[in-house]
This record gives sequence, C-alpha cells and structure tokens, in this order.
Amino acid sequence: MGKFAKPRVVVSKCLGFAPCRYNGEIVSDEVVSRLAEDVAFLPVCPEMEIGLGCPRDPIRIVVSGGERRLVQPATGRDLSGAMREFAKRFLDSVGEVDGFLLKARSPSCGISDVKVYDEPEGEAFRREGRGFFAEAVLERFAHLQIEDEERLRDDAACEGFLARVLAAAASRRSSCRR
Repeated sequence: MGKFAKPRVVVSKCLGFAPCRYNGEIVSDEVVSRLAEDVAFLPVCPEMEIGLGCPRDPIRIVVSGGERRLVQPATGRDLSGAMREFAKRFLDSVGEVDGFLLKARSPSCGISDVKVYDEPEGEAFRREGRGFFAEAVLERFAHLQIEDEERLRDDAACEGFLARVLAAAASRRSSCRR
C-alpha cells in the first residue's frame, strides 16, 4: 500500500493566499492554515478572474424580473454572464478535486448566506442565497464536500470536512478502481 493521497481542495484565494478581497485585504484564516499541511489547495478568486481589480467596487446579487444578476452598483456593470462563463471554464479545467472551501457571504463564493437584493442600490435585502461561482460548484460537484470557512471554525465540522476530503482522495487514487 502506498502513501495516503493528499486531497486537492479548491479554496477561495482571499482565505490566506492573496490580498484579493474587494477592499484589497486578505483573510487570515486559521482553519486554512491548519489544513495546509494535509491538503493541496487550489486557490481561485472568481472576481479577479473576470477582470475586476483589487481593490474594487463591491458587487451584489440582485433579483430583477425574476432573474438573478450579479451587479456592481457603483459602475452599473452586469457581471452575471462573465461569472457564469468563468465558473464553467474553471470547473471544466480544474481536473480531479476532492472538495471546496469557499468564502462565506461572498456574492461569488458564498454557499448559502449571501445577501440577495431587490435593487442594485439600497441596504434592504430580500433573503439569503448562493453566490454565482458557488452555485456552479454546488450544481456540478454536489457529490463532494463543499464548505465555507466560517462553518469550519467548529472543530467537529472541520474534522468531518478533512475526513471526507481524505476519503475522496483515497478513493480517487485507489488501486481497486479501474
């Protein structure tokens, strides 16, 4: 029997890898630091990948006419198509991965807690939903472990995440598979 396979996990780049948040900051994340020894991270910042600079004007999800759109209120830009195209292109090319660790509440990466607005401007939001990139991840890789960094602050959730990505990596590299 060979060495244990190191899981490949796609991670939001702002979680300790680069200062690419909208405000030019990096998030020092203790969980990512702890997992780095056991996981091969594949960092990505979907917002930078679609050409948004850093720092940049914030973006938000707006529902208009029953359609979800990703907009940048300060510029009026609709980034929905660009983000969907990037997500498809990235996920088509990422290869074999064992899980995802994404930034909570991000309009691109949030998996469940992203504010969804009725209009590009204003502070009242209608509900919480998924970010555009995260939605594509959840549709394509629902069979994998997908978490955000805030949930992994709970030790049991973090241990469960690591166990599941280790199991996925072992299964992917198993000599029993043909």
